[in-house]
Amino acid sequence: MNNKDDIEKGSQYSKDRIPSPIYSTQTGEPSYEETTEIRQNIVRQLFESFKRDPTLTVTPRGAIGGNGRVFDPENAALATANSPLARRLKGRHLQMIAIGGSIGTGLFVASGKALEAGGPASLLICFSLIGIMLYCTVHALGEMAVLFPVAGSFSAYSTRFIDPAWGFAMGWNYAMQWLCVLPLEIIAASITLNYWDKQQKYDHAIFVTIFLFVIVTINLFGVKGYGEAEFFFAIVKVIAVIGYILLAIVLNCGGGLDGSYIGGRYWHNPGAFHNGFKGLCSVFVTAAFAFAGTELVGLAAAETANPRKSLPTAVKQVFWRITLFYILSLILIGLLVPYDDKRLLSGGTANAAASPFVISITNAGIEVLPSVMNVVILIAVLSVGNSSIFGSSRTLAALADQGQAPRIFAYIDRKGRPLVAICFASVLGLVAYAADSGAQGTVLEWMLALSGLSSVFTWGSINLAHIRFRRAWRIQGHSLDELAFRSQPGVIGSWIGFIFNVLILIVQFWVGVWPVGYGQLGVRKQVENFFLYYLAAPVVIMFYLGYKIWFRTSIMRCKDMDLHSGIRELNLPALIAEERAERAAWPRWKRAYKLFC
Repeated sequence: MNNKDDIEKGSQYSKDRIPSPIYSTQTGEPSYEETTEIRQNIVRQLFESFKRDPTLTVTPRGAIGGNGRVFDPENAALATANSPLARRLKGRHLQMIAIGGSIGTGLFVASGKALEAGGPASLLICFSLIGIMLYCTVHALGEMAVLFPVAGSFSAYSTRFIDPAWGFAMGWNYAMQWLCVLPLEIIAASITLNYWDKQQKYDHAIFVTIFLFVIVTINLFGVKGYGEAEFFFAIVKVIAVIGYILLAIVLNCGGGLDGSYIGGRYWHNPGAFHNGFKGLCSVFVTAAFAFAGTELVGLAAAETANPRKSLPTAVKQVFWRITLFYILSLILIGLLVPYDDKRLLSGGTANAAASPFVISITNAGIEVLPSVMNVVILIAVLSVGNSSIFGSSRTLAALADQGQAPRIFAYIDRKGRPLVAICFASVLGLVAYAADSGAQGTVLEWMLALSGLSSVFTWGSINLAHIRFRRAWRIQGHSLDELAFRSQPGVIGSWIGFIFNVLILIVQFWVGVWPVGYGQLGVRKQVENFFLYYLAAPVVIMFYLGYKIWFRTSIMRCKDMDLHSGIRELNLPALIAEERAERAAWPRWKRAYKLFC
């Protein structure tokens, strides 16, 4: 009986497999001829995976595009579920990316340039002020992102709540920012490698090629490869920064090999400030570059089933990352490294031990740890370079989906990779071969100026969009109780963030036109210095005016803003009930933990 059943099911015990009928397309008659399934070899499968999948787009269904157009508004609630990021990145990936994702050469290397330009007090003041501004910005972004899921970049909010032309400019500004980061990070890595290759026996081109190959290969593995790589990189960076903080405290208190107490010695000699108020203002672009990418946390947390639960946690992580990894480590850097140290990165130069983290350990006479710290810096370069291709390629593909970039960038292959956009971002990475030109410090400065100021425009636009959104929300008869997540600093925080970003642009203009020692500079050098400090501004203005004149767009009026299309419907009473029930079941230690983390 059992044998008969097995035969009927076509099991391994049957002598003759009973093939399923295949219906002829010509006669419609069933054919019982035996068929053989042909499996493609690995090379063929790999080749086929790069072919275009016409059904895939970076812009998820129900999301607001950069041109204000809503894709399938009836499916708005499913927008984030259809996002490749939400589908393939696990909770552990998002947690580690939120904590350590954007820690890179902005903190490890470019902070040395900021220390040399403004002194330790300027370093602390500028990074703290931008940290406060970013706390407000992430809250504002989170409130809008929960209500209106976006695709590709933050330009959708500028389009919907400010001006479509400004949205276009912000979309390209954000893509340009990430496109510049890849060569910048690799050049910074080549500077770091000089620590071991003091005689420069090996061409930097060798190492640039290796870095480019590794970064591009990771991105060809798609979202899953990106997530796993970032999880590993973030763990290494977080452990390294915490370890350095503990070591620096010991060294400052006299725990070095010579046993001397350092304390605040370098705040008195050579001093807390360098180049006065202009020196302080010149630090802002470096600080903005170091914090670039922090805003991504708001969107990552919004792509969850219960944003009321996930977003406060994400914002708290931003607070701790700013406080612990940036502010505390830079306070210790200012105590251990004088701003007049010749090894620091300065205008147009790129020395072997440019990282103030490495310099502080070297000054203590510890032999092995500087090499370990340099390895961490190289891993940070891989991490941010990896994120730069991932971010820029998705932004370009989304812009192409929305008709704001060449259509070829919308090419998505069968594995969900924006292949053409990845190739374009990778090709721009070839700029990193300037590391062998002898002017790598100058190239680093130009790329830093472009990408650093781009972040200021992005953050300012997010805050202004939130201010105008709240005004439109009130004018059109809605209450704050209808919002699933409310910004803790509220509109006041957004005003603080917006005004502060405008002030940064103003002081950068001032420093660009009248830099430190401008009297000794010729006309050519003054013009070069202005664009070095303010390069992103004319580029953004050119994009804005070009789009506005061509399409004749107008500034959005609050009473006319569409606050319904693409909105994410959330069952607030159910979410609140679930939240209260979960909190009631928490033990005391978890309640205390959740107050801070």
